[in-house]
Amino acid sequence: MASLFEVTAGAAIGYVSGVGGAVTQATSKSTGVTLNKPCGAITTTNSALAADAEVTFTVTNSEVAATDVVVACIKSGGTSGAYVLGVTAMAAGSFDLTLGNVSGGSLSQAVVINFIVLKAAAA
Repeated sequence: MASLFEVTAGAAIGYVSGVGGAVTQATSKSTGVTLNKPCGAITTTNSALAADAEVTFTVTNSEVAATDVVVACIKSGGTSGAYVLGVTAMAAGSFDLTLGNVSGGSLSQAVVINFIVLKAAAA
């Protein structure tokens, strides 16, 4: 069986090409998405997010265990420095992302979020 993960001297550590995926929200920034991959990109809708507001949505993902760690960051699509992002809940089969608008005005941008699932154990 081919490995999904790669560690090579002098190279990056991470999942190999082809194991990730991508998904786009359907209707609003609070709409949950499903992406059953260990890593990937989530594109939010370009619906408005008011100044100083935040929105949480669920990512349903069969690759996620409650003991795992999800790392997420904003890849593109938004005004630089206008958003903050955090993983705000973990469960078997899902995690929550919270996106906040820290700019001085309402923004209607499709933000692209990268994520990776790091497998972990409680003990």
